[in-house]
Order: sequence, then structure tokens, then C-alpha cells
Amino acid sequence: MRLHRALLAVVSAAFLVGVAYVNQATEGAGVKMTTSAQRLVESLSAEQKAKGIFDFNDKERTNWHFVPLQDKDKKPTRKGLPLAEMSDDQRKIAMELVKAGTSPEGYTKATTIMSLELILRELEKGGAMVRDPGWYFFSVFGTPSKTGRWGWRVEGHHLALNFVVDGGQVLAATPAFFGANPAEIKAGPKKGQRTLPEAENLAKDLFKSLDEAQHKVAYQDKEFEEIEQAKPAPSVGEPRGLSAEKMTQKQRDLLQKLIESYANRLPAEVAEAELKEAKDAGLGNVYFAYAGGTEDGKQHTYRVQGPTFVIEFLNVQADSAGNPANHIHSCWRNIKGDFGMAAK
Repeated sequence: MRLHRALLAVVSAAFLVGVAYVNQATEGAGVKMTTSAQRLVESLSAEQKAKGIFDFNDKERTNWHFVPLQDKDKKPTRKGLPLAEMSDDQRKIAMELVKAGTSPEGYTKATTIMSLELILRELEKGGAMVRDPGWYFFSVFGTPSKTGRWGWRVEGHHLALNFVVDGGQVLAATPAFFGANPAEIKAGPKKGQRTLPEAENLAKDLFKSLDEAQHKVAYQDKEFEEIEQAKPAPSVGEPRGLSAEKMTQKQRDLLQKLIESYANRLPAEVAEAELKEAKDAGLGNVYFAYAGGTEDGKQHTYRVQGPTFVIEFLNVQADSAGNPANHIHSCWRNIKGDFGMAAK
């Protein structure tokens, strides 16, 4: 119980993050990541390092997952060092690393996702899956340095953030996965809380704004398949749906807001670079495709795909209380290759 209270305290600190960000405003995201990762590595015992430190080129770097990973004895099989096996001070440093890899809004979303494990535990009451906010695992690939290339990852149920830093600059920030079960808390003291409202609201607003001809192009008869895991690049194929070139200005503005809502989960300078790359490739070359309904409780999926990025979203599963379509998977990926694999 002491550990769970300590973890909850770390998660709750998300709501006080603004002051910390102001104090660190003069540092770049890559430098912040490097400093926090160095502090974390230095704090680890030999046994902890054996779990959490890998060579930069280790195949584990691209072996990413957002589902629970456990064996028949309910022991974790995910690689990395979990929060549950860190001291209080180490957990604080680890969460500083998460903070360095997100915007203030993104950090709140990430820590809220972690806290949802406690709600799932209560709803499932001893179910088959372990629900534990301590089961978020940290991995460092290579040696954190302001001159060399290295990477890091935090990963657990419904959260997977992956970064490559080179010379103190963020080289890659994908795949960036955020999920939520429940998407909306339906009962209890947090009733009505939604972790990822923009991802649903903006896409539905855009789809409902389409005229009959646009609707026919954007609508997909089949739902999009689940987001691929454990791959260094998304294999989504050619873009489907309605191009921004065929939208009105108001619709393009909605599409832009939807894209920004994903990029803005990341640090400001990283989001700016991702959005600049997308803009340089041409917003008119971005496609929006939607499958399913727009009413609450109706399954729906969508994809936003441009020459440089793809956004994937699914809300097709019931939550742990049985409420239909209340379980979100959403991800921002690099079409050319995640993990800095396309960088020369």
C-alpha cells in the first residue's frame, strides 16, 4: 500500500507541473532529457542497470508495445525497469524524464493514463490482468550524452513514448502512443473525466462537417485495424479518404487542430518540428478517413495520413465496466520510419 500511495503521489504531481516547466523554459527538450536520464542512470544499482540499460542498437529499442505484457503467473514480461522497482527518489527522477518528453498537457495525459490502472483494478476486482501504476517501464539505449546519440523509452499499458537524442537535440519522438480505458469515467468521484477528448471531438466534428460528396470519399466501410506494435515503421499503405485539398477552409482548420492535438502532446519544440515537416510536405496532401458512428457509445476509427506522418485512432472496445466504445488507442507515427531509423 505504501508503494501505491507513493506512485499515486507521483502521478498526482502532474497537476502541479506548470511551475516546473516555467523554471526549465530556457533548456531545450533534448538537454532536459539528457540531464534527467543521466541522473536516473547514475542512481541505479547494478541490478537495476541490468534491467533498464541497453546498447543503442539493441533490437529491443524497436520492440515497442502498448498492451499489458505478463506471463501465466502474472509476472511482467516487458523489458525495462519499472517504477515499482525504484526508490521514491528514483521515481521522481524517472517522472522528470517523462516530463522532459512531453508538453505540460502531454504530461498530464501521460500521468492520468498511469492513474487509470487503479480504476481498472477496482472495476476488474482481481481479473486476469495486473493493473498497477508501478508497471510503467523505463529503458535507456546507449549512454545519455549531450554530444553522442542515445535513446530512451517509457512504456506500459496504454502509454509508449520513444525518443532518440543526438548532440543534445531530439532526433526522433515516435512512436508516441496514448490510450485510455475508460475513455470517459462513468462513475465515482472522477465521473466525466476524459483523458483524450480532443482526439475524439475534433475528428467527429470534422467528419460531421462534410457534405454528402465529401462524406462518400472520407467514409470507410471497414474499421481500421489495430495499431501495429513491435515494428520500426508503420505499414499503413497508401492514404485513404478525403484530402485536405478537397476540404473547405473551415474543414482544413479543424483538420489542422486535430493534427496539432497529437503533436502538442510532445514538447513544444518537438511538436513545432513535427508540424513544420508536415506543413512543408503540404497540408493539401494530408488525407482524413473515418469509419463507424459519431454518437456516444458507437464504435469508430479514423486515420489522418500525410507524406511524413500518420495518426491512427481506434475506439472499438468496451471499457472494463462494459460500456461500449469507451476504450481509446491513439498514436502519432513517422511514415518514413520511427526511432530515427530514417535519419541519415
